Amino acid sequence: MKKQGFFFSLLASMLMLYACDESPSEEKVDPVFSFLVGTYTESGYQGIQMLSFDPQKMALSSKIIAPTQNPSFVIANKAQNLVFSVEETAGENGGKVKSFKFDRMEGTLELISVLDTFGDHPCYLSLDPSEGFLVVGNYSGGNLSVYKVNEGELVHVQTIQHEGQSINASRQEKAHVHSTVFHTDGKKLLVGDLGSDKIHIYDFHPDYSVPLVPSNPAYIEVTPGSGPRHLVIHPKGDQFYLVHELSAELGVYTYAAGKISQTQTLPLTNPNYSGSVGAAEVRISADGKFVYASNRGDANEISVFEIGNDKKLSLVQRISSGGQMPRNFNLSPDGEFLLVAHQASNDIVVFERNTKTGELSKTDLRFSIPKPVYLYALP
Repeated sequence: MKKQGFFFSLLASMLMLYACDESPSEEKVDPVFSFLVGTYTESGYQGIQMLSFDPQKMALSSKIIAPTQNPSFVIANKAQNLVFSVEETAGENGGKVKSFKFDRMEGTLELISVLDTFGDHPCYLSLDPSEGFLVVGNYSGGNLSVYKVNEGELVHVQTIQHEGQSINASRQEKAHVHSTVFHTDGKKLLVGDLGSDKIHIYDFHPDYSVPLVPSNPAYIEVTPGSGPRHLVIHPKGDQFYLVHELSAELGVYTYAAGKISQTQTLPLTNPNYSGSVGAAEVRISADGKFVYASNRGDANEISVFEIGNDKKLSLVQRISSGGQMPRNFNLSPDGEFLLVAHQASNDIVVFERNTKTGELSKTDLRFSIPKPVYLYALP
C-alpha cells in the first residue's frame, strides 16, 4: 500500500508539472506607434491627423481625426485623454487654441473648448508639469497667453506682450515668440523670442491670479541675428539646447538656480556649405545622450550630436532628411526610429536609429501627408 501511495503521489506531481508546462504563455505583442500630426490646411476636410507606424511591417497609415484650420502644433496630456491644438490664424483677437476629449483607442477627438489666443499666428503649446495650465506662444503677435485647464475646459488668465527687435530687418522687426517651455522642476518657463534674440525667463506661480512673473534676470540675450526658435531641456535639468533658426546653429546653455549661460554654439551646416538655411526643431533622446536638430532652406538635413561626459556636444552625423523643408521630426517611443515631417514635399520619412551611436539610416518608408509640420509621439 505504501508503494501504491507513493506511485499515485508521484503521478500527481508529474501531472501538475505537465499542466504548468502546458499553461498558456503570454504572447508578445509587437508595438504599433502612434503620432498626432499637426498640419497646414488648404480645405475644410484637412486638419489634425493620427499617424500609425508599424515597425514590424514597416508600414505607415493615417486618418484625419479633427478637421481644423492650420493645426500646426498639437499635444496631448499624460493620461492621453485630452488633446490641445493651435489654429494658426490671425484676426481681431489673434488665432485660436482648442481643447479636445481624446479617445485613443477609437482615434477620435471631441471638441471641448475654443478660445482666442490674443496674438496672431499661435505656433507653440506647452503644459506645465502638473497639467493645470496651458501656455500658447503667438509668433506674429509677439506674445504668450496662459490658460487654466479644468478637465479640458480652457479659461484665459493672462497674456504677456514682448517688445524689441534685432539686426535681421526682414525677420526681426519686432518680437516673435516661437517656443514656451517649462523647466523640468516646474518652477520656470523659458520663452524663445526669435524677433528680439532673447530667451525670456518667467517664474511660475500656479496659485497666483496671474501665474507668470518675470524672473530676475528677466531674460538673457543671444548672439544678434541668431533667431531663437525651439529649445529642449535635458532630463537632468542642468542644460538646454536651443535652435538658432536664422544662423542655422545649435546653442548649448547651462541652467543653474534660474541662471542661464551659453557654453557652446555648433553649426548645422558643413564649413563649405553655400545656400539658404532655416534651423527648425531640436529633440533629445530619452537616455539623455544624443541631441538631434533639423535644418531647412537648401540644406534639408538632420544633425546628430553626442553629449560627452563633460556635457559638451560633438558632431556624430549630418544626413539628408530625405525631403524638402524638415520643419519637424520626432523619435519613436522605443528610440529605434526617427520620423521626419516635410512641409514642402508633403511627406513623412522614416529613419532607423542606432541607439548606441545615435546614428541614423534612412529607410525606404515614405508616407504622403499634406503639409505636415509637427509630430507629437503618443507614449
